[in-house]
Amino acid sequence: MALFANQFSTTAQTGIAVPGMTYCDNAATTFMANFSIPGMTLAISKNGKLIYSRGFGKANTALTETTQPHQLFRIASLSKPITSIAIMKLVEQGRLSLSDHPFGPTGLLHNNVYLSQSNITDTRIYDITIKQLLEHSAGWNRDVNCYPSPTLPYPYTTPGCDPISAPLYVTASLGAPNPVTKDNLIRFLLEKGLNTAPGTTYNYSNIGYLILGRVIEEVSGMSYEDYVKNTILSPLGICDMHLGRNLLADKMDREAEYIAPYNTLSCYGTGATVRWQYGGWNLEAMDSHGGWVASARDLVKLLVAIDGFATKPDILSASSIQTMVAPSVTNAGYANGWQVNSSNNWWHTGSLDGTASIMVRSASGYTWAVLLNKRIDDAQSNAFWGALDNMPWNCISNITATPTFDLMLSPQNNAADINFPGAGNGAVNVNWTNGTGTGRILVASETDAINTYPLDGTDYTANAAYGNGNNLGNNNFIVYNGTGNSATITGLNPSGTYYFRLFEYNKATETGNNAIYKLCNSGQLSVVPNTLATNVFVSYEPNFKVFPNPTNGLVHIESPLKYEKIKVKLMAVSGQILSEKTLDSGSFDFPIAGPSGNYLLTIEADGNSKTLIVTKK
Repeated sequence: MALFANQFSTTAQTGIAVPGMTYCDNAATTFMANFSIPGMTLAISKNGKLIYSRGFGKANTALTETTQPHQLFRIASLSKPITSIAIMKLVEQGRLSLSDHPFGPTGLLHNNVYLSQSNITDTRIYDITIKQLLEHSAGWNRDVNCYPSPTLPYPYTTPGCDPISAPLYVTASLGAPNPVTKDNLIRFLLEKGLNTAPGTTYNYSNIGYLILGRVIEEVSGMSYEDYVKNTILSPLGICDMHLGRNLLADKMDREAEYIAPYNTLSCYGTGATVRWQYGGWNLEAMDSHGGWVASARDLVKLLVAIDGFATKPDILSASSIQTMVAPSVTNAGYANGWQVNSSNNWWHTGSLDGTASIMVRSASGYTWAVLLNKRIDDAQSNAFWGALDNMPWNCISNITATPTFDLMLSPQNNAADINFPGAGNGAVNVNWTNGTGTGRILVASETDAINTYPLDGTDYTANAAYGNGNNLGNNNFIVYNGTGNSATITGLNPSGTYYFRLFEYNKATETGNNAIYKLCNSGQLSVVPNTLATNVFVSYEPNFKVFPNPTNGLVHIESPLKYEKIKVKLMAVSGQILSEKTLDSGSFDFPIAGPSGNYLLTIEADGNSKTLIVTKK
């Protein structure tokens, strides 16, 4: 508990201040001081409207970055309700039944060659149903030790049988490569057999939800992440939720950093000693049970879309929601991916080294999400979790005036297709396609790609003369603020490289006249004014790079390694497909075949797509 205590005693507060909710600010800062928490975000909605979205403390391990409400955090087991929502959507679509069986000769996963060839000696596994996986009653008990004592050559201090915490032991026992894969984590338990008959006993199971992720992939024909993003998140305008990465070097844009005290051996099998939160367990093999990264406000946006209230449209039918949150036979306090109680409140918690989280849908019409970049593991653990649960409840009980605005109303789509039709005398013309906001700001930087962001509730002053508008930080200057689709920026070094990025915002009575910015899917482009040579930054996070443009006939595409497959399509401006390829992530060249002129280049990854205009000289 003493670790970092002095450093965290003061917590900065960010986001739009809400006069009637100052108790919430104080409750949050008191909680953080009591448990030495470095960074936290808290988002609260009432009757479908986001009325509070605040950041507290520091978001990085160096304690130099102030936490903003737009910060992304690992959410750990809050991933399970997301998986449950996806399963219920498949049931609603008639593509899946809760009584279906994943395993066995006719099971949903019988085409998964790797899992179907597992050495299953406990045939009760063939009786497991989708509903039992959702309810944690499939028959595995992670509290019953299944590791040898000692677990040579990889000792673990805590006995049990949850393979996510023993990645090196799992790969060693299966003769499999490192890091451990999702299939090998599942295979490990399949070959261990069950502890109880399916449907008879509640025992919390991470691997059960990992199996549900593979079911979603098999039934949908898409990756788990693609299905969730395309079917659940994108229709809600949510683009700030992603599957996380293991290492600090690979963290998402605007993602917090995680603080935890414990070391272990790297899951990559290098023999190196690492912090658990950065390569001890394999987060990238936890997708459907604990792998998501999200902002608190986007989690609240998701909650109000499945809350069963009429305040905003739900993404599931009323009957699907009722089924999803109905208490199970084996545990009246747990439904299908949700903790529930007789007061008709639904919630879930999440916990990993360096991560603690909770989200709640209350019967009173309030929903909230709290995300932290540290958890308490010592003797104060029970007090910590009790205080984390109580803090938002106390907050809403002490609201003196409920806001009428909705801070959830950021634009559905960001501006796109930045292009440069002309330049000269230290100036450049910038055009773009407007998104769906009431306005937009254009940000420019000469030093590097734009890596600072506008803040909700802040109105920025623009100046087309570079360097004279508001500075977002790191010399990222506002050069345009308005409702149009073009600007002429002056005061540029003709041979310098300038980066431009657009952010849409909504500002209206409904938002309390606060500007609410859309940060995700905001593409950026760099240009050298005297040549108009450009490098295109496609609107994914982290960003693709496509260059040069204009080109002599070959463009180079740099893809983040987080994407397994990238589909690239070349089209005439009429829309006729000229060529297409599916490529592995990394760096590759793509030919622009045909005569000089303009072409459309579409890049698809993880269910998102972006079309660029590419000019062949």
